[in-house]
Amino acid sequence: MYAIRGATTLSSDEPAVVREAVKELLYAIMRENSLSQEEIVCILFSSTSDIHSLYPAKAAREAGFVLPALYSSEEPAFEGALPLCIRVMFLVEGEKKGKFVYLRGAKRLRRDLSSRLTIALDGPAGSGKSTIAKKLASHYGILYLDTGAMYRACALWCMRKGIDLHDEAAVAEAIAEIPLTVSLGEGQITLLEGEDVSSAIRTSEVAAGASLVATYAFVRGKMVEMQRKIASEQSCVLDGRDIGTTVLPNADFKFFVTASSEVRARRRLSDLGKLGQKADFESVKKSIEERDFQDAHRKVSPLKMAEDAILIDTSGQTVEETLLTIHGKIQEKI
Repeated sequence: MYAIRGATTLSSDEPAVVREAVKELLYAIMRENSLSQEEIVCILFSSTSDIHSLYPAKAAREAGFVLPALYSSEEPAFEGALPLCIRVMFLVEGEKKGKFVYLRGAKRLRRDLSSRLTIALDGPAGSGKSTIAKKLASHYGILYLDTGAMYRACALWCMRKGIDLHDEAAVAEAIAEIPLTVSLGEGQITLLEGEDVSSAIRTSEVAAGASLVATYAFVRGKMVEMQRKIASEQSCVLDGRDIGTTVLPNADFKFFVTASSEVRARRRLSDLGKLGQKADFESVKKSIEERDFQDAHRKVSPLKMAEDAILIDTSGQTVEETLLTIHGKIQEKI
C-alpha cells in the first residue's frame, strides 16, 4: 500500500465552494496517478478550523466517491497556518510512488512540486553528495545534473587528444569546441561526439585530470554556462564543488556535504571494486586528501561552503539518515 497526498484552498467557507474544490482535487489526483476507485482503500481528509459549512468527506461522497472509505478531521488552529485549506491523503493498493497534487493557494505548501526548484549540493570527493543528489532528484521528481561528470568529460576529451593537462592554453583551445552533451532522464548520460562515456570518465586517472582542468577559468566558464542554462529551464539538483557559491548562488536550497577522508576512501574503494578496478586504501586516501587540497586552493571557484549553506556530515550516517535530515531542512522552508 502507498500514500498520495494533496491539498487545496477555498475562496470562502460555503458548501458549494467546498464541493467544487474537493471534486477538483480528488479527480486531479485520480487523473495524475491513473487511478480507479477500486484501487483506493480509503481517503483521509483534514481541514483547517475555519471550514465549517461542509465536511470534505461528504463532499467527496456527493462527487461520486462511493467505493473508498472516507474520513474527515479538523486540524487544530495555529498562528501562521494557511487559511481555508483542505488536505487529503489517498491510501492505495499496490507499491509504487504516487504523484502529489497541490492546487490553488495550497501550492505554497509544496513549492518543490508547483514551481521551478533548484537544490545545490557541494562537498569534497567521496562525501556521498552524488548519491544523495540522485535520490533527492528522484524523490522530488526533478532532474539530477552531474556537474562533476561534465568536468571529467573535459579531461577525457583532452587526454584522448594527447593534450598535456598542465598546458592551460592548449586545454582551453580544446574545450572551446568540445562536443559535449548530456542526456537527462532518470539518470544522466554523458556524451562526447555522441559516444556514451558515462563509464569511461569514472577512472581515477580521469578524476585526477578533471580536478586539474577544473582549475582553469575558461573551462569553468564554459561548463558553468551550460549548467546555468539547464537550471534556468527546469527544476533540478546539482552537485559539485562550487554550485552554491558560483554556479547557482541563488539556489533555493544549499547543502555542504562532507565526511572524513577515511570514510571517503572506503567509499571510493567500494566504487572502484564495482567497476572491476583494484586499489589499496592508503593510496586512495592519499589521493583524496591531495585532491581536497587542490580543490580548496585553486584560484578559480575553490571548494568552500557557501555562507548560507547547511553543513551535512555523512561520516556516521547512512544514506537514508542523511536524506531524512535534508528532507526535513527543505520542508522547513517550503
